[in-house]
Amino acid sequence: MLNFTLTDKQLELQARARKVAQEGVKEYGRHNDSWINGFSKEFARIMADEGWIGMGWPKKYGGQERPPIDRLIVAEEMISHGAPIAAMWFADRQMGPALIAYGTEDQKAEYLPGMLSGETTWCIGMSEPDSGSDLASLATSAVRQGDEFIVNGQKIWTSFGAVADYCYLICRTKTEGPPHRGISELIVPMDLPGIEVRPITDMTENRHFCEVYFTDVHVPIENLVGVEGEAFKQTMRQLEHERGGIDRLVSNKALYDEALKHADTGDPLIRQEISTLESGYSIGKLLVYREVLRQAPAGFSAATKCFCTEHEWNVAQFVSRILGPEALLDTHMSRGLAYAPAYTIMGGTSNIMRNILGERCLGLDREPRG
Repeated sequence: MLNFTLTDKQLELQARARKVAQEGVKEYGRHNDSWINGFSKEFARIMADEGWIGMGWPKKYGGQERPPIDRLIVAEEMISHGAPIAAMWFADRQMGPALIAYGTEDQKAEYLPGMLSGETTWCIGMSEPDSGSDLASLATSAVRQGDEFIVNGQKIWTSFGAVADYCYLICRTKTEGPPHRGISELIVPMDLPGIEVRPITDMTENRHFCEVYFTDVHVPIENLVGVEGEAFKQTMRQLEHERGGIDRLVSNKALYDEALKHADTGDPLIRQEISTLESGYSIGKLLVYREVLRQAPAGFSAATKCFCTEHEWNVAQFVSRILGPEALLDTHMSRGLAYAPAYTIMGGTSNIMRNILGERCLGLDREPRG
């Protein structure tokens, strides 16, 4: 089995992160898929106090410039144990790096401190009812009028839309040209007039998914991130952060660890299945490490996400077979299993990931040649 050798300092960090994660679970409960289902402002502040938000960000913006592997170590312990990190996760994973890369100095000064302290929660306004994985087809508009953008449209599957302080909105500011042109990114305070949020209750009774409606919402022009109409590449870079992380591999690791306690390891078929899953964790971890260390080709996060989320689905099937009807008696366990189909859908479906891999990494034609 593939193992990674950590330095003494990294082992200390791992041990500390494990302790904080376990204490967080005791205090705030264990959460399946805790990076998206475990919402706790209090625990976000604990993460901030430990210095575990913005670990790799530049020091000039309040970060620590620690190596990317340190963040991975902390995140793996938090998610594997089910500690509730969702309130700070999107800001740490995507929004902060996006602002550091493309935002103005004024934007960085205004928004990064709240992220680093764990005080502000961000949601991402990306998917739409008729524009899920096909981002270029989005229709939510932002029409420039003087020193404002007037935003109209609808977003869906917007995690934490009901509790977020800000929405990082992907919208269309121009209609001419190919679909991927004319897309812009705006910072939208969620308390602006004209915003309506409708939480969606899924089959596990989670309510983090939301529909968000924008009706003549006035957003100051200084909230534009990057170049107007040229944000498609910015958003693709965001998705690299989203698709290639450790959260796509260990979301249901806590369920797997619980199932192992009940598995009949005297059965050679079960041992073989465990071996296959352990190999999957090792391969997935290698893929994630390559992403974090920037050793993977551009666009390869699609392959990482595809492999890791399909592995999580396999883990869920193993857990259900091992526990059988007993899983239905444990609400925590049954919810975790019911959530499993989401792994290969959210963040881009597996079919879309394979298309991206074929077109952008392998250079395959979109249509077969005649």
